[in-house]
Amino acid sequence: MTNRKALSSLPQYRSHSRKYELNRFVYPVLSRRSRGISIGVNLNPDKVCNFDCIYCQVDRRSEAETRFVELDQVLEELAHVVDLVVTGELFRDEKFQSVPPDLRRLNDIAFSGDGEPTTYRNFDEIISRVAQFKRARGLDDVKMVLITNATMFHRPPVVRGLAILDKNNGEVWAKLDAGTEPYYKLIDRTVIPFQRVLDNILSASKLRPMVLQSLFMRVNGEAPSSAEIAAYVQRIRDVIAGGGQIKLVQVYTVARPPAESFVSSLSDAEVDAIADQVRRGTGLPAECYYGG
Repeated sequence: MTNRKALSSLPQYRSHSRKYELNRFVYPVLSRRSRGISIGVNLNPDKVCNFDCIYCQVDRRSEAETRFVELDQVLEELAHVVDLVVTGELFRDEKFQSVPPDLRRLNDIAFSGDGEPTTYRNFDEIISRVAQFKRARGLDDVKMVLITNATMFHRPPVVRGLAILDKNNGEVWAKLDAGTEPYYKLIDRTVIPFQRVLDNILSASKLRPMVLQSLFMRVNGEAPSSAEIAAYVQRIRDVIAGGGQIKLVQVYTVARPPAESFVSSLSDAEVDAIADQVRRGTGLPAECYYGG
C-alpha cells in the first residue's frame, strides 16, 4: 500500500488544481489525507476568504473567472466527475495515469476551494442537494468532507448544513494552526478573534466527532517555538475537557508553493515531533503529512 511519504511525492498530489476540463466548480484531486480521489467542490470561486493565511496556495493576485456559485451547474459537474472516477476513465487522463492502483478509489466529496466554504450564504442548501445526489447514486460509503476554518459554525445555515452532513456520512475537518492569539494572527491573518474559532470547535465537536487539521511551518526560517506547540496541545486538551469529540489530529507542513516567500516547510522530524507531543499530551491519534 502506498505510504503517506510516498504519496507526498506524487505529481498529482503536488498539484491540487481547482480547474478540471471546462468545469468551474468541481475538480478531482489525489488527496494524501483521504488516501484516494477526493472530488472538490469550490464554493468560493470569487477567491474571497475571511482568512489570509501566509501559507495559502491560492493565487489571490489573479482575478477570479467566476464570482457566483450556480447550484445546478455544480451538480452537473459533480455527476460528470463522479462518472469519470467510478468508471476508471479519470485514470486515462495524463494527469492521473500514474495514480497507484490502491488509491484509485472515490473517497469523498469535499467542500473546500478558494476560500472558506461556510461563508457561502446558501451553505445548507448545497449540502442538502449534494447529499440527495449521493443517495440517488448509491454512494452511501463516499464521505462528505467539510474543510473549514471553523469561523462560521454559529451561523444558522451552517448549523443546518452540519446537521445534514451528520446524517450523510459527513466529516468536519477544522483548522487549528496555533495555540496563542499572536501566533494565530501571524499565521492566519484575520480580524476574527482566536477565541471564536476555539469556541466554535468546542460547540460543534460536542455534537459530532471532528478532525483537527493543523499546518505548521517555518516563518522567516523559524519553526514554531516549544511554548507555542505546548499552548496548541493545551487548546486541544481544553476542547476534550469541555466535552468536545476529536477523533484525529492531522499534523502537516507546507507542501505546495505558499502565498508568502518567507514561509517554508518543517523537516519530517519536526512534524513527527509535534505529532508525538499531540499524542502524549492528549491521548488522541495524530497523523503526519510531510513537505516532501
